[in-house]
Amino acid sequence: MIRRLLCALALTCVVAAPALADGDNRGYGLAGILSASNKEDLSPIILSAGEPLSEAPWELRSGSYYEFEIQGDGSQELGLVGPEFFRAIWIDEIVVEGLEIRPLGLDSIEFDEAGVMEIGFVAIKPGQYYLKVPGSTGDTQRLEITIK
Repeated sequence: MIRRLLCALALTCVVAAPALADGDNRGYGLAGILSASNKEDLSPIILSAGEPLSEAPWELRSGSYYEFEIQGDGSQELGLVGPEFFRAIWIDEIVVEGLEIRPLGLDSIEFDEAGVMEIGFVAIKPGQYYLKVPGSTGDTQRLEITIK
C-alpha cells in the first residue's frame, strides 16, 4: 500500500513539474533554473571616467538566470558597490580572462586597469536595488535594478 502511494506521488511530481517550474509554464529542462531556456543576457556595465554605467535600468525576474559583462576601459581606477543587490542574488560564477570564480558572495568590485569581467547569477529576492560607483552622486553613475 505504501509503495503504491509513493509511486503515485512520484508520478504526480514528475507530471506536474513542468507546470510548477514557472508561472508562465516554460518548463526548465534537466538543469532546472540553470537551463538555457531560463537564461538572459543583460546590457553591459561600462566603467569609464565620466560615462554612464548602463543604457537603462534592469528589470529582473526572481528565479531567472542572468549574465552581464562589466567593461573597464582603464581611464580611471573605478569600482562598483551594491551590497544589497549582491545579497539578493545567487552568483553562479565570475569570469575574468578565462578564469572562473565561484564566490559565496560579493560586496564590491574594482578595476585598476582595463579589462572585462562576466558575472552569471540567479535573481532571488524581489525588491529595489542598485550598483554604483563608490563616492559618486550623479544619476549616470548608478544603475537601478528591480527584481520582481
